[in-house]
Amino acid sequence: MKQSILYPFTRYPHNPILSREDVPYACNTVFNAAAVKFAGRYLLLLRIEDLSGVSHLTRAWSRDGYHFQVDERPWITPTKDDDTAVYEVYGIEDPRITAIDGVYYITYTAFGPYGPRVAIGRTRDFASFERLALVTEVDNKDAVLFPEKVDGKYLLIDRPAGFAGKRGDIWIQESPDMIHWGRARVLLSAEPGWAGSKLGISTPPIRTEKGWLAFYHGVRRTPSGNLYRLGCLLMDLKDPRRVIGHTPHFIFGPEEIYERTGDVPNVIFPCGVIVEDDGTLKMYYGAADTHIALAEASLGDILSLCSSCATQ
Repeated sequence: MKQSILYPFTRYPHNPILSREDVPYACNTVFNAAAVKFAGRYLLLLRIEDLSGVSHLTRAWSRDGYHFQVDERPWITPTKDDDTAVYEVYGIEDPRITAIDGVYYITYTAFGPYGPRVAIGRTRDFASFERLALVTEVDNKDAVLFPEKVDGKYLLIDRPAGFAGKRGDIWIQESPDMIHWGRARVLLSAEPGWAGSKLGISTPPIRTEKGWLAFYHGVRRTPSGNLYRLGCLLMDLKDPRRVIGHTPHFIFGPEEIYERTGDVPNVIFPCGVIVEDDGTLKMYYGAADTHIALAEASLGDILSLCSSCATQ
């Protein structure tokens, strides 16, 4: 197989597209942004770490998908609600956005003294925001929702465990109401090699003619620290609990200075993908937990790559 097919992404030549200098208020870093098209514009929901080390979420807007203007102030900050404030007091992190029936659901990591939990909120206009529920116990993160129900149930992919050196696998579970979740089972397991330490789903699934397509990050522990790289997987359209193809090798990894050097070096971490009308896929990713960068690929190339690695 040709090298260009094995590594299908092309970096935007003017990366990184956002750094802390582009944020109109004082902060430490900006990274791990969810992405969606809304009202004719590209919207990134940025994870921004403030000077105290606590993360919040801020919007950034673009007409072309390359040049973004960051809002003057944060949009979603840790809640002050008495019942849940303790679970977000250390920050809200790594959002993903999924549109379902005209509502935009935002999954994110709520971080507090008891550890990380998955939370879900929603908006219709990206002006108001309603928290729905904390839907997992600790330790859990890297959660995405499917953009439609399957057999009348909402589906959530998440990653329990994987902390303090423990192995982490990708799981899938279901819900009748977006609040109560269960029937969890393993979707993809960490195996020795490029992703031997832990896995985590990166982007919400995309419906394609060949199956549900999603990207996942894999972590390899090295003598100089963790190395985060990217793979992709295909799930059956009728039964997404069944993986029908995934790349046993990584298809994108840190190479550039802005990916190799930062608060957490050697990390590429996508949280958002937008598919254009011509089949071009825009992937927005955190680079070294310090910047946001962009890479593009052909959706057809990605699907061919996953299909060539069909699971028997």
